[in-house]
Amino acid sequence: MSLPEVLIWQRIRGGEFRRQHALGPFILDFYRPSDRLCIEIDGQQHDLARDARRDAWLADKDVRTIHIPATAVLNDPDAVAEFILSL
Repeated sequence: MSLPEVLIWQRIRGGEFRRQHALGPFILDFYRPSDRLCIEIDGQQHDLARDARRDAWLADKDVRTIHIPATAVLNDPDAVAEFILSL
């Protein structure tokens, strides 16, 4: 897990979210199965074409995907975690 992912996991663990969850051919940063919600923390290394394929595959499976920039997490992890938990 990247530092931004660790910072978020420290704040949302213990709830319904699963980290590094395998779904089909993909590993999702965070997944809440109760409402089919995927949270992806996007760092500089993410591949836009691969992200688009994953997002399309997930949408086809009725999984909603929210992308959050890693810089937002690093700037204010508490606010990002609060946002995620409000979804």
